[in-house]
Amino acid sequence: MKEKETNYSVCSICGRGKDECTLIRGTIGCVCSECVAQINSFLLARQETESTPFHLGIDKEELMSPIALKEALDRYVIGQERAKRYLSVAVYNHYKRLLSREEERKKTTKGKKSQQPKSSVEIEKSNVLFVGPTGVGKTLLASTIARMLKVPFTLVDATVFTQAGYVGEDVESILTRLLQVADYDVSAAEHGIIFIDEIDKIGRKGDNPSITRDVSGEGVQQALLKILEGTDVNVPPQGGRKHPEQKMIKVNTRDILFICGGAFEGIDRLIANRMNRQFIGYRTEEKKKRQGDNLLQYLAPQDLRAFGLIPELVGRLPIIANLEPLDRAALRDILTKPENAIMRQYEELFRIDGIRLVVDEEVLDFIVDKAIEFKLGARGLRSLCEAIFMEGMYALPQSGETTLHVTESYAREQLERNF
Repeated sequence: MKEKETNYSVCSICGRGKDECTLIRGTIGCVCSECVAQINSFLLARQETESTPFHLGIDKEELMSPIALKEALDRYVIGQERAKRYLSVAVYNHYKRLLSREEERKKTTKGKKSQQPKSSVEIEKSNVLFVGPTGVGKTLLASTIARMLKVPFTLVDATVFTQAGYVGEDVESILTRLLQVADYDVSAAEHGIIFIDEIDKIGRKGDNPSITRDVSGEGVQQALLKILEGTDVNVPPQGGRKHPEQKMIKVNTRDILFICGGAFEGIDRLIANRMNRQFIGYRTEEKKKRQGDNLLQYLAPQDLRAFGLIPELVGRLPIIANLEPLDRAALRDILTKPENAIMRQYEELFRIDGIRLVVDEEVLDFIVDKAIEFKLGARGLRSLCEAIFMEGMYALPQSGETTLHVTESYAREQLERNF
């Protein structure tokens, strides 16, 4: 069979002749200079697209300062001044670090040399641990800061995790949920925020390392270590247990900010024991004063270790912020002051049906008193409101009424009926 004769007088791609452009001869044909330029531009653009990290939606100049972040949190979260300061600084430093790296990458890509020499210091992220009783705003703080930054955010419960190979969810499913929130955009997920709730429930049962398998305690803590610090994780996009044949997605957790929260019920006794040992025979007045305070403000890493968190996990949560129990004034403000206050939400629900909701001030005080009595925290305020407004939400939409006036006697009657 006769081989086809190679034409070296025209471009093998576009067909231009040697009179129209410069031809570059190869072993099986020619390519013109125009086609080479287009191919080079295409490859450079593709390389830049593949290496470009997720854009955070803000420039370095637009990143809110810690004071501005804290003021924005004040619009949604009542009280918890110390926790809001800690969170604002942690988030600001984390995303400042990411934006600086993205800025340096852009300069390198465009071939521009920075006026300042590139620093050899690699800034590591600082994950956050919230400690406080239920219903004080741990989850609300994390979700609010994520909404302000417009980054993917997911909330997971640590109690469902077990060591790999046991019944329950693997730790990698944390990243599966973040991928789902980010619509499987890996680059977006790698710059998101994950809130791990009930982190205290995976504390090991004793202060000594477990001899046997502790599949839902120490084993889960060990599995969390690398993910919190930053590593490449092969994530099952649909969950690993029910779809073992699926293709894994690689996610790097180095730039994911982890915020952990837990009530740590009983840790105040550990704090008291530690402080009492420090004051034996000395400074008795200071000892009595501290015993009357909220002991969580004196929380130290050794208390978390005594509670059941392994030292390696405590070390990967360098920012520890305690949340104060909500007093009566704070609970009262939560009902009416935030932009998404509970009473404003119920007013909107009735307004949609053309009904005006009027609530007496005494009713608000009554709701707060009951929340304190039942020890429900801020989360219990909604339960009480649901019980009080349930009859109105059921009967009024078809009654033709245009106003619901809630008095203290009406609130007491509805609460006794529904609680």
